[in-house]
Amino acid sequence: MADIDFLKVHAEGTPNKPALILGDAVVDFSMLNRRANKAAHLFSELRCEPRDRVAIMSFNSIPGFEISSGLRRVSLVAVPVNYRLRGSEVAYLLNDSGARVVCADDDHMEVVEAARPEVKGERHYVATGSTKLAGWLSYRELMDATPDAAPSATGSGGLGASMIYTSGTTGHPKGAWRPNGVNVENVLQVISIFGLNQSDVHLVCGPGYHSAVAFFATLHGVLGATNVIQRKFEAEGALDLIERHRVTTTFMAPTLLQRLVDAQERRPRDLSSLRALILGAAPCPHALKVRAEAVLGQVLWEFYGATETGINTVLRPEDQLRKPGSCGTPVPGQEIRLAGPDGREVPDGTPGEFMVRNSWLAEYYNRPEATGKSLHDGFFSVGDVAYRDDEGYYFICDRMVDMVISAGVNIYPAEVEAVLHAHPAVMDAAVIGVPDDQWGESLKAVVELRPGMSASADDLIAFCDRRLAGYKKPRTVDFVDELPRDAAGKLLKRKLREPYWAGMSRRV
Repeated sequence: MADIDFLKVHAEGTPNKPALILGDAVVDFSMLNRRANKAAHLFSELRCEPRDRVAIMSFNSIPGFEISSGLRRVSLVAVPVNYRLRGSEVAYLLNDSGARVVCADDDHMEVVEAARPEVKGERHYVATGSTKLAGWLSYRELMDATPDAAPSATGSGGLGASMIYTSGTTGHPKGAWRPNGVNVENVLQVISIFGLNQSDVHLVCGPGYHSAVAFFATLHGVLGATNVIQRKFEAEGALDLIERHRVTTTFMAPTLLQRLVDAQERRPRDLSSLRALILGAAPCPHALKVRAEAVLGQVLWEFYGATETGINTVLRPEDQLRKPGSCGTPVPGQEIRLAGPDGREVPDGTPGEFMVRNSWLAEYYNRPEATGKSLHDGFFSVGDVAYRDDEGYYFICDRMVDMVISAGVNIYPAEVEAVLHAHPAVMDAAVIGVPDDQWGESLKAVVELRPGMSASADDLIAFCDRRLAGYKKPRTVDFVDELPRDAAGKLLKRKLREPYWAGMSRRV
């Protein structure tokens, strides 16, 4: 499969079928194939060599698909850049990746330009939009000047090598590097498990720099399905796209699902074409799943995985409400170990560090120590804690770094957050450990309320007290306008904890 040029196959077999749709623009497979050839020539003429990296900072776009497809044809590697990063954060990623070329759209050129003084070494900067800045090359002009014939030195037409940066929720992002791409068996497994096929119409609405968003979009391209692109997620617009284009599949984080459900409840659309709404990136509250099924039907899928480890478990639609809190059962080919503090496997029902061994593990680019720290006997850990029930279903408790130890007792905030999410006035919630002179740490809930609704701290603490053991209920509650999440929906607890631990002699 790695040697098959899928885009070329579909360009010859279904040349007039839409490959990409963005607004009123429609790119068929024949055109995308020619544009990918042009992009391949473009980066070769910029003197990129096989395995060189090309950074892309952009909202979801047609040029983004063209560039990614073209890079694979000459064995180059796309490095999507989180478009929420700024200044030194952008410079760090460009320096760490060693990107030879940096591409940015109109919305992010100034961001990249502001980071340039901190970027080491020489590289080309390419503007993919219509704006021109001094020192930047024009993607449109370069594409116009290159041929659309297949490049003579071709690389992989499949998924190719990849480097996706982790979200950096606990520190600097790290590049998850797969120099040999994704194993063919893994690709076929995912396609089979979710029932993806050539007739699908897939909505790309999450941020393209997120590994799962890019992966599912690429899978649909491999199949010869159509990708409908939303530049940046907006719930009303996403619903309109599903209805207009008869979308069958999409991937999103739970925070985006919540906005989608809210918008559908306000003004229903015909979503009868949708058969698979795949969730990932963060735990999905059970209360939200109940609402989603009532509004969307039994279309929810959920998986657990990581940028570094791929997809490890899957929870199917029929189990979403039957198994509250579960992330499903293992995908074939996964060896999963739940390790206790002594490194030994824990029994069912007991939380342990989730570790996995499979054929698509990544390494951290230029970070052998970080890779070695995450690997134990060939099993990789990203620091999550889980338990397994007697039916073989896995339940993620929390991240190890987010676990709160109060009076010597381990408390997993995700369990408390799930209860808070069930309160009708709560839009979003996070639970963290804050300094406590008596207990070491105590639980604090940070809550975002629904517009037009109210609840006091006492109300929420009492709500938790009726549903949780006493030591698990929050001791204090703070209210915020919006919780810090990245565009992929991951909660940035490091930012939440910072003001409470500032100036303390010890930190979490």
